[in-house]
Amino acid sequence: MLVLGIETSCDETAAAVVEVPDGASAPIGLRIRSSVVSSQVDLHARYGGVVPEVASRAHVEWIVPVVADALAEAGVGLDRIDAVAATSGPGLAGALLVGVSAAKALALVAGVPYVGVNHLEAHCNAGWLEQPELGLPLAVLLVSGGHTLLVAVDAPGTHRVLGGTVDDAAGEAFDKVARFLGLGYPGGPVIDRLARTGDPGAVAFPRAMPGTLDCSFSGLKTAVVQHVRAHPAVAVADVAASFQEAVVDQLVSKLALAADATGAATLVLGGGVAANSRLRERTAALAAATGRAVFLPPPALCTDNAAMIAATGALRLVEDGPTPLDAGVDPALGLGPG
Repeated sequence: MLVLGIETSCDETAAAVVEVPDGASAPIGLRIRSSVVSSQVDLHARYGGVVPEVASRAHVEWIVPVVADALAEAGVGLDRIDAVAATSGPGLAGALLVGVSAAKALALVAGVPYVGVNHLEAHCNAGWLEQPELGLPLAVLLVSGGHTLLVAVDAPGTHRVLGGTVDDAAGEAFDKVARFLGLGYPGGPVIDRLARTGDPGAVAFPRAMPGTLDCSFSGLKTAVVQHVRAHPAVAVADVAASFQEAVVDQLVSKLALAADATGAATLVLGGGVAANSRLRERTAALAAATGRAVFLPPPALCTDNAAMIAATGALRLVEDGPTPLDAGVDPALGLGPG
């Protein structure tokens, strides 16, 4: 079975073709035949963040060539596709509508099922595309610009949300602090690079909500602003390193609590912030210290991509059947029990 996946939840227009070999149990054992991503980072950099209307218009412009490239890279035509999956939520409403509308149209033309996919579930499943032998249960830390969640995965398609942020997502905090420091957009990568030259112990920024499975980053962001205003001569690299260490400390401590609470055999990172070098280093150290396995996805599977959408679409097709073509999008879709 070949599944075409489409992802347009935010500022990446992505399409991928994933093959489900005979005997494979989706999403385990799948083969990525192609994965194409058109990023809009340069479009939004001038505004310091994603502008929904700009994102939607860019998706309209790029969706057709991106899908065409994915099919060409996979060496197949639309007539070889057995199902079409697209992100139906959460995300920006206009952006989601572009991808879902394209997926429905392609499914109708090809005469194959359409499957709406929860973007958050897809992030939880992304690891199996790279490492099919992940030991269960998984403790997944899903961190991005829009979400910060701790998820227990007992089996593919079976998950429990253990905790999350009560205010800003971790990636959102990176972007806001980078904007305040004049570092540009996106904030995560530039703070990660700058922090390598700074002292992570230079400023004692707070770690919120200790001992719980929930996170908070709004107060940390405010602490950065207040410190810089009170100490205008402070080295920006030291602020970046200290801020990043405070975020990572909080995330890793919550992941440790989640792993202990669930008896997790494997620690997994997911989402764009999972590309952060310090978070990866600290997560690997946590796994080694506690005798657990760890999966740190490659950057292509951390950020938004359509391969994880296609893989999760294959799973949902088997478990739930096709999605009705009159089903809409849900910008506020959460990750309920699965």
